[in-house]
Amino acid sequence: MKILAVDYGQKNIGLALGDDQTRLAHPLRILPHLSRAADCAAVLREATLQQVERLIVGVSYDEQGSPNLAGRQSLHFVQALQTQTSLPVLPWDETLTTQDARAARLASGARRKDRAGHLDATAAALLLLDYLENLP
Repeated sequence: MKILAVDYGQKNIGLALGDDQTRLAHPLRILPHLSRAADCAAVLREATLQQVERLIVGVSYDEQGSPNLAGRQSLHFVQALQTQTSLPVLPWDETLTTQDARAARLASGARRKDRAGHLDATAAALLLLDYLENLP
């Protein structure tokens, strides 16, 4: 089953594509954040184009385990997606995925100039890998 992961942010939306059979994920693209309605439409267009069967949306949490501000915005996005598609839309803990993406880029040995840029799609791929690793 193909799965689309979404790293929903205030400026950008990172997308990653994966498969539960191979348990692999890769960054797909970054969409600019416009509005919740426009963002939902763009993500669902990509889901249709990629023929996915499930959407995973990253939600960040605070130290007490409650969704922080960004996490609450992601949960609202999950609810908006759920009203517009019959595909399963699941929230998934994305805590520290952006920091992990930054560390992975640094560990790859890329030059400083090449490390610049958005990490949202990479963060979405790490989110999806975590989801795939936790499947039974």
